[in-house]
Amino acid sequence: MSDDAACQDGIGDPDELERLWTPHRMAYIRGENKPSDESSGQCPFCRIPGLEDSDGLVVRRGVLAYVVLNLYPYAPGHLMVCPYRHVADYADTTDDEAAEIADLTRTAMRVVRGVSAAQGFNIGMNQGAVAGAGISAHLHQHVVPRWPGDQNFMPIIGRTRTLPELLSETRALLAEAWPG
Repeated sequence: MSDDAACQDGIGDPDELERLWTPHRMAYIRGENKPSDESSGQCPFCRIPGLEDSDGLVVRRGVLAYVVLNLYPYAPGHLMVCPYRHVADYADTTDDEAAEIADLTRTAMRVVRGVSAAQGFNIGMNQGAVAGAGISAHLHQHVVPRWPGDQNFMPIIGRTRTLPELLSETRALLAEAWPG
């Protein structure tokens, strides 16, 4: 094998370029784990609580809701807070569900801030497909940590999001830091 071929295969002498490995994105590219339509009964937010925390990327379980790491995060530490009950509209949550979603969201912010020094957050729910909800049939609130300069050219021009660690490592770190 020539030196040029070895370098192109990612082995050999360094070429002064850094490599950005995001192997977890292949599942997204291939359409794996893509939520089925509502009629199939395969809601991922209903399925996740039945998995082991590490397999489902669950960070914390509450009584009425749980916190899960986003499988396709916008930023490192991107969490979602989901009620266990299959409900689509925030207005249809019970008072207790809404209170626990709010409490888990506040604690998620504290934990992520403590673990990664996030300097801001985007928090929100996309209600309905027309509003951008990828999974509109099951309510979920996004908790997206932000840092200065985190939205540089990579997602805009390169159509790539950079993540500094594997999702399983992020889940373990956040779960360990969760109080109580």
